[in-house]
Amino acid sequence: MPGNNNTVITEFILLGLSSDPRTQFILFFVFLLVYIIILIGNISIITLILSDVSLHTPMYFFLGSLSILDLCSTFSTVPRMLKDLMSVKKTISYAECATQMYIFLSLAETECILLVVMAYDRYVAICYPLHYTTIMSKAVCAILAISTWICGFLLSTSLVTLTLNVNRCDNNEINDFFCEVPEVLSLGCENILFIEFIIFVESVILLMIPVTFIVISYAKIIVCILKIASSAGQRKAFSTCGSHMMVVVIFYGLAIAAFMKPRSSSYTSTDKFIAIFYVIIKPILNPLIYTLRNNDVKAAFLKLKKRNVRVQF
Repeated sequence: MPGNNNTVITEFILLGLSSDPRTQFILFFVFLLVYIIILIGNISIITLILSDVSLHTPMYFFLGSLSILDLCSTFSTVPRMLKDLMSVKKTISYAECATQMYIFLSLAETECILLVVMAYDRYVAICYPLHYTTIMSKAVCAILAISTWICGFLLSTSLVTLTLNVNRCDNNEINDFFCEVPEVLSLGCENILFIEFIIFVESVILLMIPVTFIVISYAKIIVCILKIASSAGQRKAFSTCGSHMMVVVIFYGLAIAAFMKPRSSSYTSTDKFIAIFYVIIKPILNPLIYTLRNNDVKAAFLKLKKRNVRVQF
């Protein structure tokens, strides 16, 4: 991209999390361990859902999709971060930076929409139980899942395009450990207030519309649950929604904190902590939340464990 004085920026420098070699060494092993846990946790959920017939339902189909999203999201950022922690020169080419920014944002948008679909699934299951299998058929689930990915990658296109088309100054240092829209945008040398405003409004819309749908769905779900006569039935209905609500609160809380602040604000250590949380910590929490709070997943895991024991003997 053209920069100031007709210069061309062909690469960026990622400043990362720390410039201290000892700190980087410690962070490398910590994040490597976390990344391994992410892989094991999400791959285990996908394996359980595929291998256990009792989990072949829309709810677990979408849970498997969520695990695939978490795997793809971390793969787009964490391996590169681990490499940079062990490297002296932390440069990333313009093309790689643009690709990473687009893929990560697209996957985040896809998860936004998928969480809405999962809320709708719970709404149909609790409010229309007799028609659930008809409404949420395999064909409908497949269409919804594919649509979330298509919409996610299409919606992020405008944000990334606006960011990449800003003229940049000679400064090519990104104060982050991966290419993210706010930090790449801050390198612009022209008056970007209007573009910042457009991106901010788009971010608000892309976050608040899904949140609104989820809030409406759960408001109706709560009304339906309160109409259930038995307290045991109410507890069971609430338990099926509790895990999803925890994931929703974590995801949207982090997204709002990261993307809905003024773009002109300086990037602080707090912002880096938030970035670490939604890039690395959140993908661990999703499988933990669903496995620790879900009796069906626990039962499927025990059955798989017993099956493996029998095979060994």
